Amino acid sequence: MNRIPILQMGQILLVTIQVDMQDQMALALQDDLANKISTSEAKGVLIDISALEIVDSFVGRMLASISGISRILDATTVVVGMQPAVAITLVELGLSLEGVRTALNVERGMELLQQHRKEKPLAR
Repeated sequence: MNRIPILQMGQILLVTIQVDMQDQMALALQDDLANKISTSEAKGVLIDISALEIVDSFVGRMLASISGISRILDATTVVVGMQPAVAITLVELGLSLEGVRTALNVERGMELLQQHRKEKPLAR
């Protein structure tokens, strides 16, 4: 099984999903991100899903779960690049992705994470 790479830029982890995620890949990403947040003490996670054309209910729930796990580990998650068809599908499936912050693109997502860091002082 291929794993989705997690890049670190300072205190922000960047995940770019370039393939349609299967259930096992989504579970592995959840575990990998939890471990990486914990070991790197990251304060932000940016997940770029702009390449995804289809998101099923399982992957939608996994995005919400990843956001919740990140929050518990003191990191903010922003999902960026959601295609309109993906947003429509998630709404039709009844998945509101509560607690998941979203932005239109990577640039706006990074701005949102930086704003959140300014509002919440980082512990050193």
